[in-house]
Amino acid sequence: MEQKKKRENWGTQIGVILAVAGSAIGLGNFLRFPGQATLYGGGAFMIPYFTAFLILAIPLSWAEWALGRHGGRNGFNSVAGIFRQAGKSRIWVYIGGMGAFIPMVISMYYACIQAWCLAYAIQYLTGICHDLGLGSVSFLGNHPGMRLGSSEAYSGFFASFAGLSQNGKIFSNGIFTPLLGCVTFCFLFNYYLIYRGISKGIEMFCKIAMPLLFVCSLLILVRVVTLGNPTGIAGQSFLDGLGFMWNPTRPGTTVWQTLSNPETWLAATSQIFFSVSLGFGLIVTYASYVREKDDIALSSLAAVSSNEFCEVVLGGIMIIPPAIMFLGSAGLTPETLQSSFSMGFITLPNVFEQMPAGQFFGFLFFFLLFLAAVTSAISMLQPSVALMEEGLELGRKRSIALTALVGGIGTFMVCYFSSNALVLDTFDFWGGNLGLFVMAMFQTILVSWVWGDQKMLRELDRGAAIRVPRIMGWVLKYISTPYLIIIFALWCWNNLGGRLYDVVTNRVVLFAILFLMAAVGLFELATWYSEKKWIRREKHQKRLLVQKPETREDLP
Repeated sequence: MEQKKKRENWGTQIGVILAVAGSAIGLGNFLRFPGQATLYGGGAFMIPYFTAFLILAIPLSWAEWALGRHGGRNGFNSVAGIFRQAGKSRIWVYIGGMGAFIPMVISMYYACIQAWCLAYAIQYLTGICHDLGLGSVSFLGNHPGMRLGSSEAYSGFFASFAGLSQNGKIFSNGIFTPLLGCVTFCFLFNYYLIYRGISKGIEMFCKIAMPLLFVCSLLILVRVVTLGNPTGIAGQSFLDGLGFMWNPTRPGTTVWQTLSNPETWLAATSQIFFSVSLGFGLIVTYASYVREKDDIALSSLAAVSSNEFCEVVLGGIMIIPPAIMFLGSAGLTPETLQSSFSMGFITLPNVFEQMPAGQFFGFLFFFLLFLAAVTSAISMLQPSVALMEEGLELGRKRSIALTALVGGIGTFMVCYFSSNALVLDTFDFWGGNLGLFVMAMFQTILVSWVWGDQKMLRELDRGAAIRVPRIMGWVLKYISTPYLIIIFALWCWNNLGGRLYDVVTNRVVLFAILFLMAAVGLFELATWYSEKKWIRREKHQKRLLVQKPETREDLP
């Protein structure tokens, strides 16, 4: 009975759909997807991207919802506990422990990108006030309204603002710099919402933020579509921007050259996982709080569909065509972008400067990104808190405090070692690309070959308004699993050596990897302790079964 008292549930069906959509719809849609698509071939990138969506995103999302609710119904909310319940083996407990670690890594740099969004939104807002004669306050320096005049100036401003040219830049002007204040606010705000709990914190915020997010993004999308060709330069119209995004052929390279690189397939697949929140442990954890008769089949499909609409239609069209319109394809190089997350901060201010009412749309866009980042960030923290609560029995306050300590150290590292965004990109690749990919691969094996695809389908049918096609079990077992294993093997063969060379030859990257290894050790130690507790509980329950009814209450 004690365990049931501690359990939380979602307040409403729409609440859980919005929360899961909120975990998926975030910076991955509006910044990471356009950046990844641009860096990995534009239209050619969309081939492995949609391949992964069809054979991985839909069936794996259903699998995570089914696995999560099955574990929650048996008393588990942590990924380690849910994997243990399904896998019936100790190895799956420790693999599940990674489901608490991976989103924790991503949350470490997410707080910094949230802060970039918030700082830019405030800067545009103060610029609006300046233009309206309400004062000449400039939040980030002597650039009221973010009107700098050229793409080179915006690139230099972002590099200086984010500290991409110098480690410790965020602390160079003392402890009260605007960016440091924004990072601190975002970090504390995320943990405050987690402290509020499932229904009063996460669900409440997502019910407000998600509708507002859709309204803001649609307004900007309408403005982008109606821009036409604002510069008058041939090859830089809105249709040229769509062609860059959808045409697999680009000057200077062939489709085969792009698609023959295993890292392109890994990046596209990981982007699907990142944007749909697969492999994080987020959906598994969220689904464990779903009531037994709720329709998880429809909830899963609604969450995946809304994410893809936001990513491809809103995120892609809002950013890639305008960047082509104002900067041209020659301006979208790895040297210009610097990071897959930086595209919006470097290219879009050029767009807003040349748009009518650009100040207003600039504020609206970066405020939209901030809201999207918050809804995603709070979902990344819940799996870690669930493991500490359930396995270590620390209680919610102490679980959040311990998670915040680890997350705070990682966030400080990203902020301090900001030169060339080395730590951010290291965390993003090993956590947001490779980590998600490997976790999703193990999860696919667990559901399809260990727990059983038929059990998944029966769980999805419970309370469902739609019937999941029976072929999905076959797809998960015989298509999704081999697909992931083959891509992972090819990537290791072609690219792993280069990645490891970067680790051993760069001290900052090596330091970041050592920190991640230490964090892995901490989470696996918590998982080990949790496993010991679960074994003791099971033995205690077995003893109860053999006791006479009148003596059971005397047991400790």
